[in-house]
Amino acid sequence: MKLIYGVHDKPKFGQLLIFALQQLLAIMTATLVVPVIINGACGTTMSSAAALFGAGIGTLTYVLFTKAKSPVFLGSSFAFIGSMMAAFAGGVSMSLGFLGLIIGAIFAGLVYVVIAIVVKIAGVKWINKVMPATVIGPTVAIIGLSLAGNAIGDITKGSVPDVEASPLITVLCGIITLLVTIISSTYGKKMGKLIPFIFGILSGYAASAIFTIIGYTTNIDALKVLDFSPFQNLVADGVTFNTFVSVPDFTFLTAIKGIGEINPAYISTIAVAYIPVAFVVFAEHIADHKNISSIIEKDLLEEPGLHRTLLGDGVGSIVGAIFGGCPNTTYGESVGCVAITRNASVYTIITAAILAMIISFVSPFIAFVNSIPSCVMGGVCMALYGFIAVSGLKMVQKVDLNQNKNLFVVSTILIAGIGGLTLTFGKITITSIACALILGIIVNLVVSKAKETEE
Repeated sequence: MKLIYGVHDKPKFGQLLIFALQQLLAIMTATLVVPVIINGACGTTMSSAAALFGAGIGTLTYVLFTKAKSPVFLGSSFAFIGSMMAAFAGGVSMSLGFLGLIIGAIFAGLVYVVIAIVVKIAGVKWINKVMPATVIGPTVAIIGLSLAGNAIGDITKGSVPDVEASPLITVLCGIITLLVTIISSTYGKKMGKLIPFIFGILSGYAASAIFTIIGYTTNIDALKVLDFSPFQNLVADGVTFNTFVSVPDFTFLTAIKGIGEINPAYISTIAVAYIPVAFVVFAEHIADHKNISSIIEKDLLEEPGLHRTLLGDGVGSIVGAIFGGCPNTTYGESVGCVAITRNASVYTIITAAILAMIISFVSPFIAFVNSIPSCVMGGVCMALYGFIAVSGLKMVQKVDLNQNKNLFVVSTILIAGIGGLTLTFGKITITSIACALILGIIVNLVVSKAKETEE
């Protein structure tokens, strides 16, 4: 795949802003939803805007450590949701729980730092032997395929609270989004090819707005797809300064108040909740970077080096959590955006990170993002997740699947991942992706010495 913009290419300023906005839209919904999940489960007051700021500053940290050679955006990690919930378990105060989020991110980040030191000393050749294309390819495919259910689930849902929109209408809005994205990417000229997601989201949003307005006018709930309440909340107390600009509730501001409540037992609870998950996410870190390496046709594990990507991811998570509470991770949506638009410019990532930090203060834009219907994002994600899956399958193209030793490795990973194999130990859950990867590594080691019998 020929890139339109390489890693070090710098688009014109106007184009750069639009490309960055597209990256931001691709990752923003998932980044914002993690605090929402925690708030719903634990009754906390985590700020989605603060999480967005944390993702931006975490990404800049990552770019710094990787010497601006890896075009990936970092966002709130779903893998740590269970760990984050553990920070509020046992009826701890809000301030201590917020402090626990930061301490947990530090533990997870330190795991990455330790692994980075080991990789720096031992090199990465052992990783290529343990995780060849037969292992990494299907694992990357599983990352995309495992998210397929989320995309399809979203495309059948509206976003108006306590109102069930017709699946026929929501799917139609999602398909409009998907088709406009596809048409823009396939037939678009110049900018059209480079910003298909912006066209897709705006088209789907417009369609859902039209149906919703008709629904309210005719009092037909089935047509109500788009939730206007985020905009209404901006003026709930009248038009004030906060209607336009508001400072996010940064995690560290609340966490400071919990320092006096900290105790060894709580710290050990946080350590047990975060450290094992960090090792699991490490496996996904390698898969993501193998994937983006195949897209830009440069091995990021060699240059800038796996130790640098790990440091960037680990330290970026710590910095991001200090502001937003959420550990960060490389986003498949960001990788998919690079693959589809063929824009791998790291300047786009840097600009997107800066925009994320700025936009976290802009109330109307946060309201707009919060109002994007699930079905519209579902339509976008059908393309994004599909490209992640295809990227993984492309890695297996040169693998000889006529050899049983290769066939067993690939098939084991695909079935374990698609089947949803997970393992839970107390509060620690090893995801289906991690289980599939670990099982694939074991099978690969078992058959690696095998010699195929000539027929």
